[in-house]
Amino acid sequence: MDSYQPTTRKWEHDIRELRVRLLGGLAFMLAVTVAGTVGYHLIDPEAGWIRAFFMTAITLTTVGYGHEIALDSDGARIFTALLILVGMGGVLYFISTGTAFVLEGHIGDVFRRHRMERDLAKLTHHLIVCGSGATAIYAITELRSVRRPVVMVVHRSEELEHIREVLGDLPIVVGDPAHDDVLLAAGITRAAGVIACTDSDKENLVVTLAARQLNPDIRIVTRVQNVEQEARIRKVGADAVVSPNFIGGLRMASEMIRPTVVTFLDTMLRDRDLNLRIDEVGIPADSPAVGRRINELGLENVPHALLLAVRSADGSWQYNPSRSRVVDAGMVLIFLGSPKDARALCEQLGGEMLSVPTATEA
Repeated sequence: MDSYQPTTRKWEHDIRELRVRLLGGLAFMLAVTVAGTVGYHLIDPEAGWIRAFFMTAITLTTVGYGHEIALDSDGARIFTALLILVGMGGVLYFISTGTAFVLEGHIGDVFRRHRMERDLAKLTHHLIVCGSGATAIYAITELRSVRRPVVMVVHRSEELEHIREVLGDLPIVVGDPAHDDVLLAAGITRAAGVIACTDSDKENLVVTLAARQLNPDIRIVTRVQNVEQEARIRKVGADAVVSPNFIGGLRMASEMIRPTVVTFLDTMLRDRDLNLRIDEVGIPADSPAVGRRINELGLENVPHALLLAVRSADGSWQYNPSRSRVVDAGMVLIFLGSPKDARALCEQLGGEMLSVPTATEA
């Protein structure tokens, strides 16, 4: 699993830091070399600049090749000793800086985060899930099962190990999802939707508001613990508000009074071979399906897609619609089928979905 943490040190900052440290060490060594060459030239002017430089080089590298400069005085010996101590310190700093970045993983971490940032920049029409609890994990599991591209935003890096065990490989942005820079790093301006499902209603409200401001056209689904907060969260930009407690209560009642229906839906959702879902395809104004009857759409070319209902642009519904029903712009077709069927219908009808899987994914 790869993760990216925009709120700490960015890869550009790390590269800059490494460059500064290495250039600083190199500049220090250059200054010591110049000082040593000038010093030896002053000690023995008759030796010349070349021999003074050579004496400095063999002194700093401690190769002990020979005395190119006469060291007959105590001052010359003290100067040489200081040059060795200072010069070796600079050499060790220069070498240790490069070694530390390699051995401690800084180099790999820099380029890994560079690659992650580049990969995130390529994502378009993806879905962002903010949160790391059970609700977020279940939401991501379902989205991935129907081949939707997902980016996860988690607050703390300590949660990555658990997420790795449960979800496996997944692009993750580490940081507070209520901050604009974190949402921007997750590609909020290019995303198709955001699911705000942190453990706090207050944080979900802020995430919803931030997401709506950064991308006015994005679809936002927000989780609430307290259903009394639903109206407030809708006001700041949520398209849909989901209460796990409310849905859990309905599910328990359904298990009691219509167990066969619940079993059917569970089996349908968990069947990895068929991977059936109730999905939707919107009909835009430029779709070739506009103005045609349902029986003229060629739905038989997607035999495994079962049309269940249609919703008109005015919000009215028709269940098990008549095949003579005329398709209007803004209509939404509700059908039972697989992700592959959804893609086929979209292509055939010139329709649109929140996120259509690619051909390789379907």
